[in-house]
Amino acid sequence: MKINRPLLDELLTSLEEVFFDGKYADKVIESCLKHNADWSLSERRFFAETLYGVLRWERLLVFIAGNDSLARVIGTQWLRTGHDLPDWEEFDGLSYDFVRRKEKEASGDFAIRQSIPDWIDELGRKELGGDSWEKAVIAMNQPGELYLRVNSLKATPDDVIAALATKEIVAEKVSSDVPYALKVKDRKDLFRTDAFRNGMFEVQDAGSQMVVPLLDVQPGQRVIDACAGSGGKSLHIASYLQNKGRLISMDIKDWKLHELKLRARRAGATNIETRVIESSKTIKRLKEQADRVLLDVPCTGLGVLRRNPDAKWRLHAEDVEQINKEQYQILTSYSAMTKKGGLMVYSTCSILPSENEQQIAKFLKEKNGDWSLVKEIHLRPDVEGYDGFYAALLKRN
Repeated sequence: MKINRPLLDELLTSLEEVFFDGKYADKVIESCLKHNADWSLSERRFFAETLYGVLRWERLLVFIAGNDSLARVIGTQWLRTGHDLPDWEEFDGLSYDFVRRKEKEASGDFAIRQSIPDWIDELGRKELGGDSWEKAVIAMNQPGELYLRVNSLKATPDDVIAALATKEIVAEKVSSDVPYALKVKDRKDLFRTDAFRNGMFEVQDAGSQMVVPLLDVQPGQRVIDACAGSGGKSLHIASYLQNKGRLISMDIKDWKLHELKLRARRAGATNIETRVIESSKTIKRLKEQADRVLLDVPCTGLGVLRRNPDAKWRLHAEDVEQINKEQYQILTSYSAMTKKGGLMVYSTCSILPSENEQQIAKFLKEKNGDWSLVKEIHLRPDVEGYDGFYAALLKRN
């Protein structure tokens, strides 16, 4: 790939939006690629890979580069990935030998070498132990596989495999644990395929696809997805309902629910009702109304850093306590929407026990027999190879 000045300028602008304006990397990339619609597929891929590479390795890159100049950091990342640099002033003094030498200097400091903030490293070691934490971090610094979830309202896995093959996109089944998951080997432009436009699949990590099946959703039931966001798990629930019954997808952000509606239309899910959570009254009106409740609660995201490397720079130490409080508040108040005899799943995309099993243990103790733990799943990026997730299936007695 020949490096050019306009590409560097776009990367500088995009990284500033992530680091300084707090924008999400995936949205920044989406906006930039839309603005540069004339870029070739290789240019689009190179841009996205560079941006994610810088976000993933920013601390190490700054150490190697000697300062936090974004242009110099980008140049360092290009050298680390085998790309020759143009003879530009921003890259003075950078060379393959220089980068290799500085990388060796960083090898003795795990947090610098693996490019994570010291406070996150300390937190992970405290909660998981040094060896377990280090294995997880190393795994999360590897680019993630691309997984699809086949929409059973419109297709079978074989249908999607065949449809993508006509566009020379190779997809394969993953395992019986995730029967509707496909792994895509060649990251071509999936979103321009008829299969995507027709709602035959969604992009969703295989680990994430293991959460909704715990609910044992049956057609005709009333289900609530109380932290729905833009609807990845709501659409998964809808596929089990088969457009029979009712799914109420809730969130505090209206714009996310608007995106969910668009995705539901494409997916052919006709029984989804969206509700903005404006106050506690929104929850109280649904007391004991649901056969199944999903609480995919806000979390630190310290299980999906390979997918969202910008999260580690956005998160601050003082945020963690507030996140834990919010999780428990949601668990204790939103659980009231579950009917007696109904099922509820509490899930996060974190691998920290304080966000996961410790919250459930506290909840069960407080409820004193009103709820029972049926099953837990812990997914780790260094074990299963998927993103890190936790889910607990609870039954209301």
